[in-house]
Amino acid sequence: MKTPLVLVLLILLSATATLPSEALNVRGHLLKSKTFLSPPIFLRPGSVSNKWYYDIAFPRGHLALKSFNAEVVDEHGVPVPLHETYLHHWVVEPYYTVKDTAADESHKHSKIILNRNSGVCKTTLGQYYGLGSETRHTATWVPDPYGIDIGNPEAPPEGYEEKWLLNVHAIDTRGVTDKLGCTECKCDLYNVTVDEYGRRIAKDYTGGLFCCYDETQCKMKGGFADGEARKVFLRYTVMWLDWSDAVLPVKIYIFDVTDRALLEGKSEPACKVEYQVEECSSENRAKNSCVHVQATKQVLPRGGDIVFGVAHQHSGGIGASLHGEDGRLLCESMATYGDSQEAGNEAGYIVGMSTCYPKPGTVRVRDGEVLTVVSNYSSERQHTGVMGLFYILVAEHEQQQLPAAAGKPGLCFSFPVSWCLPSWLSSNM
Repeated sequence: MKTPLVLVLLILLSATATLPSEALNVRGHLLKSKTFLSPPIFLRPGSVSNKWYYDIAFPRGHLALKSFNAEVVDEHGVPVPLHETYLHHWVVEPYYTVKDTAADESHKHSKIILNRNSGVCKTTLGQYYGLGSETRHTATWVPDPYGIDIGNPEAPPEGYEEKWLLNVHAIDTRGVTDKLGCTECKCDLYNVTVDEYGRRIAKDYTGGLFCCYDETQCKMKGGFADGEARKVFLRYTVMWLDWSDAVLPVKIYIFDVTDRALLEGKSEPACKVEYQVEECSSENRAKNSCVHVQATKQVLPRGGDIVFGVAHQHSGGIGASLHGEDGRLLCESMATYGDSQEAGNEAGYIVGMSTCYPKPGTVRVRDGEVLTVVSNYSSERQHTGVMGLFYILVAEHEQQQLPAAAGKPGLCFSFPVSWCLPSWLSSNM
């Protein structure tokens, strides 16, 4: 029997409300959803906020995390376009803190143990989820029957409990002299010579995170410098299931194209997170070949089935890919650019990255396999502070007992943020 579209839309509206809700029945288990707001973020024209928020509002209990979507909104809940407030990145991850610690004390280093992903760059990229300007139109749904295992009461050390932190890096570009330059954190536009810790910035470092840290100011046009502060929020929607034996756990791996350790014969990863794209040479420009290719190799600690994959890039990004040791393509994630002014379709900005949902059991990687990450950017002009990250979810082989309904998401919606129905439901519509 086909599910009426109107009924599905009503279910979706309920599932994305600001109050707790119980929505779709996923093979006998209720899919739950709740939308939260970050603490307020105050931005004047040209200013930067890059703050860490601890003990954020988040679902509690032993759960299977199914998706995390976010966007910047104003104090009235209206989505803010990227050409006004650029979302450089947001990241979210769990941590352990001493039980019954007050919210304003839970971040003290003596009381915190970070609960990071499974590698490969977990010392610098420990998040469970993280996106940037592409966040409104990038799927994060974990396909059935998989889930990210969170809130397990047996996981924290004795006397500790799990909480969640959020980092939001937002850049207000109203009235600036160079919007793209400000979002790429060009050091001359921020007029800084030291980083946020007071360390001198190298002269050959022309742009990136060292120059657009919290409370820095990008260069303004005349008459805009004293603009009024604006209050915005990161609005995020979490979807989850209660944990059960029907859920197969997945591990999170993040690869970084800047890590040259394996290529240079070093034992420890050296993920630098960002890099620079130089402007195309006249010879390549004449050949219409202005593409900057950055590639590296990293080791996957534990193998299994890849069930999800997506890249993260900045403006100028074309797409990225992940390849097995034998050269086979494991996943490709391509950038989508906007062509208008409204939030979610901003011209000149990456507004989405395509995702991979391999048919279960078809994309397998073995323990210790050397994978190749490739990140492609346009080099029509110079780009500073770019990123080439690749996220994958891996279900380890010994846990594979796949129900027939597993698979990619089906019908996608965008209220209040983009997300997708599982394919087993959309196929019945």
